[in-house]
Amino acid sequence: MTYEKLLFSITDGVATLTLNRPDKLNSFDRQMSLEVIDALDTCAADASVRAVLITGAGRAFSAGQDLTEAIAPGTKIEDILTTQYNPIVRRIRELKKPVIAAVNGVAAGAGANIAFACDLTLAAESANFIQSFINIGLIPDSGGTFTLPRLVGMQQAFGQMILAPKVSAKEAEAKGMIWKAVPDADTGSEPGTSLMTEATALAQKLASMPTKAIALTKEALNRSMTNGLSDQLDVENELQTIAGRSHDYNEGVKAFLEKRKPVYRGE
Repeated sequence: MTYEKLLFSITDGVATLTLNRPDKLNSFDRQMSLEVIDALDTCAADASVRAVLITGAGRAFSAGQDLTEAIAPGTKIEDILTTQYNPIVRRIRELKKPVIAAVNGVAAGAGANIAFACDLTLAAESANFIQSFINIGLIPDSGGTFTLPRLVGMQQAFGQMILAPKVSAKEAEAKGMIWKAVPDADTGSEPGTSLMTEATALAQKLASMPTKAIALTKEALNRSMTNGLSDQLDVENELQTIAGRSHDYNEGVKAFLEKRKPVYRGE
């Protein structure tokens, strides 16, 4: 697929997806959504990709759905969810590689919930998150009703969804919604410079780690969402057995005993 509304590159094991509709605050239309889905599929299939970084061009991460397209004649909201947002969120959660969001500006509606679906989310201190659905008479989607209560609790989730306050990056970090708020770049620097420097360094670090163990950890956390303790102990047994047979486990143990830095292959 030729990308028209997404920038995509792979460097040093890190695939970077940049939502690229800056004039529309990177709001999702069908074309950009399908390009993101295709790029995530490429990341899943390409063994050279060991970490994924998602960010936005310009001054926004994503303002959510392009409402002009949503209300176009013949467009059904259920089709938007079925063919666009649900596949994106499923691919992020099921990808056997870590996914980082670098939130460079506003993340509203589906934009916020896609950021929360990622494994680690960093945000510039000037960025903010808003559950904007209620302002147009909708419920949160893109996994928001699943993810947000697990990040902040039911009261906070309900309040954010019904009252739709803007939550700053620092507040989001304090509430456990994101991994880290990153100071904005110095005056005169390109917007998001500090954020992208730190996010890229984090992605490169993850790309050099035991990818299989990261994938199994992610699977264990996904399955814990619906398991009781006894079932989850069985999951740990199952997945630890797989991890214990991996190249990276053997390499990690050898490196520890030999007092050297391990060289992981993600296998």
